[in-house]
Amino acid sequence: MSLDLSLIPPLGEPRPQPVPTAVESTLPSGLRLIVVPRPGVPLIELRLRVPFAATTAADAGLHTARGSVLSGAVLLGTAAHDQTAIAQLLQGHGAELSVSTDPDRLLFATTLLPGGLRPVLDVLAELLTGATYPDGEVEGERDRVAERIGIALSQPGVIARGALAARRYGDHPYAITLPDPGLVSAVDGGALRELHRSRVLPAGSTLVLVGDLDPSAAADVVAGALGEWTGIGHAVEAPPAPDLRAVGIELVDRPGAVQSNIRLGGPAPGRTDPALPAVRLANMIYGGYFSSRLVENIRERRGYTYSPRSSVDHQAAGSSFLVEADVATEVTGPALLETWYELGRMALLPVTEAELDGARRYVLGSMALSTSTHAGLASTLSALVGAGLPPGWLAEHQQALAEVTVEQVQEAAHRYLASSGLTAVVVGDADRIAGPLGALAPVSVRAGAPE
Repeated sequence: MSLDLSLIPPLGEPRPQPVPTAVESTLPSGLRLIVVPRPGVPLIELRLRVPFAATTAADAGLHTARGSVLSGAVLLGTAAHDQTAIAQLLQGHGAELSVSTDPDRLLFATTLLPGGLRPVLDVLAELLTGATYPDGEVEGERDRVAERIGIALSQPGVIARGALAARRYGDHPYAITLPDPGLVSAVDGGALRELHRSRVLPAGSTLVLVGDLDPSAAADVVAGALGEWTGIGHAVEAPPAPDLRAVGIELVDRPGAVQSNIRLGGPAPGRTDPALPAVRLANMIYGGYFSSRLVENIRERRGYTYSPRSSVDHQAAGSSFLVEADVATEVTGPALLETWYELGRMALLPVTEAELDGARRYVLGSMALSTSTHAGLASTLSALVGAGLPPGWLAEHQQALAEVTVEQVQEAAHRYLASSGLTAVVVGDADRIAGPLGALAPVSVRAGAPE
């Protein structure tokens, strides 16, 4: 029996994005504090963002190697507590601290019970001011990290991402997505202690607390717990990213590969750019969700790939429009041709009102869903505030999305989604795909790992 679509009620208007009530202050050390009271759920989300970028391309490899080990080794102990004791102190208040790094920042994150704010902050302060990086434990951590990175660097998707970054960013630190395992294996406790002392600094860092909190009381607790975290200098942000546009296709050879990994990338507007709302919607229509043109073409109609996608990604020093598709070797050329064809349609022809409405509803709904939980809101605010934006940006951006027109989407697509402005990388078997790709654009081949 077929479904009577007339019985399905129409979608209502998207609900307005609530503006979080955020109370801001700055400690004498330069640490910026954002407290967002959200009563109702007896939990607190904590996010401490420390800018942690490499300063130049020359030191990016070594810095990234040391940072990849530091994020795990910082939890190995302090003068007062070893790793097990630290974990027990945190778990007593429902907390389990995670530490991670990326090309822009070092992030401490945890969920905790409201009554544990001071004890958990005390543990955090102890790590920030007195992590010891014991040599023996550091050696074990670095060996595990080096092994994980070595495995990751054998994966075609990781190879493709790294090749695209290197081609797009050249001498910028963003060109390095994963450190060389050999550099990781050379990291020792002394190097981590020096890196921590010089780069884990409060000035320029941001602490976000979301949950069942009184803002004034929470600020007092933070000041009492983290007051001893000081340092000379300012946490380091990445330098502005270059706008490199390489010609042709770089083919990374993987002899025997049964699949090719197509990656395209180019500049996109940052979060403060008025063009961002239109570009986000253009991206959704092109390949940003399941109802997009790219998915309908090379997945649903032609069966070239299972999950093609596009996205607008933000880093501190530059934003990107990215396209990715993993396809069978024998259809690499046709798949790239159709990918470019859909980019051309976006850049040259107006989208329909129905396409724009569907993309807008999806983006607004995703924003509301991602910030509906304490954890989602804390992570979102940490990223926004770290980029220099106020918490009210969420509501302002929602309003801007609601006002985007078909003409603005076409203009944005013409500027940012045109294939001529995107850098292209393909990872696959050069003997089988260099010819078909060469019919589309000039191809340069470089060696890669075999299948």
